[in-house]
Amino acid sequence: MTDAAPTSGLPSPLKSAAWLLERLSDVRVLDCRYALSDPLVGRFAYMGGHIPGAVYADLETDLSGPVQPDGAGGRHPLPDPQDLAAWLGAAGIGNDSIVVAYDDPSTGQGFYAARAWWLLRWLGHAEVYVLDGGWPAYLAAGGEATTDEAPVTPTTFTPHVRPELVATAQDVQARDAATLLIDSRAPARYRGETEPIDKKAGHIPGAVNRDWTGALTPAGTFRGGPEQAERLNAADAPTITYCGSGVSATPNLLARELAGVPLGAGNRLYAGSWSDWISDEEREIVEGE
Repeated sequence: MTDAAPTSGLPSPLKSAAWLLERLSDVRVLDCRYALSDPLVGRFAYMGGHIPGAVYADLETDLSGPVQPDGAGGRHPLPDPQDLAAWLGAAGIGNDSIVVAYDDPSTGQGFYAARAWWLLRWLGHAEVYVLDGGWPAYLAAGGEATTDEAPVTPTTFTPHVRPELVATAQDVQARDAATLLIDSRAPARYRGETEPIDKKAGHIPGAVNRDWTGALTPAGTFRGGPEQAERLNAADAPTITYCGSGVSATPNLLARELAGVPLGAGNRLYAGSWSDWISDEEREIVEGE
């Protein structure tokens, strides 16, 4: 799916590689490649070749806040809005900038660009998009790679935070029967059969499993709006979506927007996600389906 239009006619959160190549000089590009297993993989990938003019956005240092000693807020807490805004300004992104974020779906971890997309939307920035198909799609479209880091002209980014995009653990606990709670992790983690990262396995009571990878085609592009609506029950209920730490849930949030449900009260991210949920020993967990 390329430049997919949401079912409702909303502007698409995606841009194609062809679109980007035609407008590369007019947009700010964020390279969000990363690997949870090795924090240096993305940085080395960027140094080895990236889209001309792209600025590297590190999940740990740029797109997350400090981890708290008690685990509250999860493994990738939301950054302080002013800190994130300062970083964006230093990266040459202002309130009038058109921003395109990309990662590499071919690695099996194509969810970092969606995290950047969601964060900018959370700060009230409308003109931010995910490059559909990411780095492989850019190369396949004839895009050139560079190892040069282009000079950046700093600017000012003023955040206009949208708190309605975020759900807390208390919101999850107090949700009504009409709200669907979506767990975006792999099925085996949802069922509690394995947990390679967090200290406890299982899922939040009442959650249904919609693995984030289902949002993508085998080629690494996003499926169309009708398919997203079917897999996410988008037409039937408001949702709160979570994952391990508020990162891999973001492709499902983007998918719901493709299905016609914009970010907001009907399409929220539980930002702390599972790693925040289990930071409180009194919160119930469930294993199995």
